[in-house]
Amino acid sequence: MSDDQPRWLPLSELRRRRSYKWRAYPADVIPTFVAEMDVTLAGPVTRALEDAIAAGDTGYATSDPELVQTAASFHHARFGWHVDPADIRVIPDVMAGVSELLRRAVPPGSGVVINTPAYPPFFHHIGETRCRVVEAPLARAGSGWVLDLDAVEAAFTQGAAVYLLCNPHNPTGLVMTEEELRKIAELAERFRVLVLADEIHAPLTLEGARHVPFLSLPEAQARGIALVSASKAWNLPGLKCAQLITAAPALRALVRRLPEELVAGAGILGVIASTAAYRDGGPWLDQLLVLLDRNRRLFGELLAERLPGVGYVPPQGTYLAWLDCTRLELGGEPAKVFLKKGRVALRRGSDFGSVGTGWVRATIATAPEILVEIVGRMRAAAG
Repeated sequence: MSDDQPRWLPLSELRRRRSYKWRAYPADVIPTFVAEMDVTLAGPVTRALEDAIAAGDTGYATSDPELVQTAASFHHARFGWHVDPADIRVIPDVMAGVSELLRRAVPPGSGVVINTPAYPPFFHHIGETRCRVVEAPLARAGSGWVLDLDAVEAAFTQGAAVYLLCNPHNPTGLVMTEEELRKIAELAERFRVLVLADEIHAPLTLEGARHVPFLSLPEAQARGIALVSASKAWNLPGLKCAQLITAAPALRALVRRLPEELVAGAGILGVIASTAAYRDGGPWLDQLLVLLDRNRRLFGELLAERLPGVGYVPPQGTYLAWLDCTRLELGGEPAKVFLKKGRVALRRGSDFGSVGTGWVRATIATAPEILVEIVGRMRAAAG
């Protein structure tokens, strides 16, 4: 198979990797706790990196005009979002951007709204910038997840200054509707709240859902900054490259206040790989989405057959599975039981906020036979 087609890797090859995912636990543990895919690199990305290494192009990164142009073109072609390349700034990663923006946008002690269960680093970075977390939990509707707009409005009413919006949502895989995003924009304007839209998983929106970039809505532009990256969709997180996008004069001025050395924190190989991904990685990404769609269905079938006590809502986007294990009666941290008895490492639910007690997160971007093994080990651990 050509390297222009994504291919899941077997455990024998994956265990040769040196990333944290494959070095955090002994070799008898299957790791599925990190948002990292067990896939080959896209051909255009591989070739761009090989050319860079051959040329010794491993110096400091800079704000690259080719990267911002290809990022703008990708978002326009993929989502119909017109972005001026001049409004794109290179940063090391999304959370570095969030931290620096919070330090300059609001005073210490300001409330930052997140939709729990929430990506665990949100808690750390909000606290590290001396702001405080304000939880607005997602709600259940039928068999799925929805944004609780009443909870968001209540948090704004109580004085929160920033909304850290994660869409597609980590860990539930919820993809928010245009109507919901328009309501967020209206609330942000009414309460003068800054919206930091983490859209790192946007290219991983799956069949049946549609990603609407927050800043593609005219009414959102005065109150929003988008944070995007090729890192999740093309499996490049270790190369360190993301982008900030603005569309309003006041927020452009805020971004200009960010330290110049922030760009130097990005990796030159990340800049090169991201440019190749945005420019030429679309066909590979389309094939990856087919594989991820198959996996989310297979994972549901495996759970229904072997662990019917686990609650699972197939993600609308991302390659993450948010699993309700409370009916298994494994205690508040079922991830510990799955690790000790099943030798499978999942992310513990409590890391995602208090609503995550009794839950776990799994990464399902892996070979089908590994998914079968993961569920089999979970079943054995659950007794």
